[in-house]
Amino acid sequence: MKSTFIAGPCVIESAELLDIVAARLVEINQKLGTDIIFKASFDKANRTSLHSFRGPGLEKGLQMLADVKSKYGLRLLTDIHESYQAKEAGQVVDVLQIPAFLCRQTDLLVAAAHTGAIVNIKKAQFLSGQDMRYPVEKARESGAKEVWLTERGNMFGYNNLVVDFRNISDMLELVPTVIMDCTHSVQRPGGSDGKTGGDRRFVPSMALAAKAFGATGYFFEVHPTPDEGLSDAANMLELDKLEGLVASLLDS
Repeated sequence: MKSTFIAGPCVIESAELLDIVAARLVEINQKLGTDIIFKASFDKANRTSLHSFRGPGLEKGLQMLADVKSKYGLRLLTDIHESYQAKEAGQVVDVLQIPAFLCRQTDLLVAAAHTGAIVNIKKAQFLSGQDMRYPVEKARESGAKEVWLTERGNMFGYNNLVVDFRNISDMLELVPTVIMDCTHSVQRPGGSDGKTGGDRRFVPSMALAAKAFGATGYFFEVHPTPDEGLSDAANMLELDKLEGLVASLLDS
């Protein structure tokens, strides 16, 4: 089974950023024979602080993503936070992502399933891999043709995440595509003075460990200058390191 790769900036900051990242993904795809899905959020509704940057919003953000698809021919993924966003987003992107905090929200799952897009459900920080049976059932019984699951760590104590890689094996019993979110799993949620911290140096190790446990895909938030990013700055991977990491996962 060919590995699935997802990469892009955490949030839509500007058209220029989308162009820089999308152009690089096209280069990597051509060089490595991959089909990396472009990811960016039009709205980050779950930021730590009310004053944090959220993105351009639904209408403008979807138009910017549609421009990326038209210009670069990349498949697209974005996340939705409310059920009314599903229909419009599903007309633009190939994969609708359900955020981890919202993976049990029935109306959101049903609305995503009704679009006909692939539904990628991120495992909540408070659930086990086996618990994801029920979100999967909600999506499938609502008409989803294809459901993916994504591992992103569990909360143990305050401001930290721990990954139990056995969740990958458990979720593969539910769906054939299980993605490792290699950048969100190194977060330190809310642990950086009103924003989420993290440690990107562990991203490659997360990816390789997930491969050993049978992951069929990998999710990387990337940015040309991540420390200047407007969301998830501490855990996004440098864009110039993506090709080498993807190549290592293909070769290992």
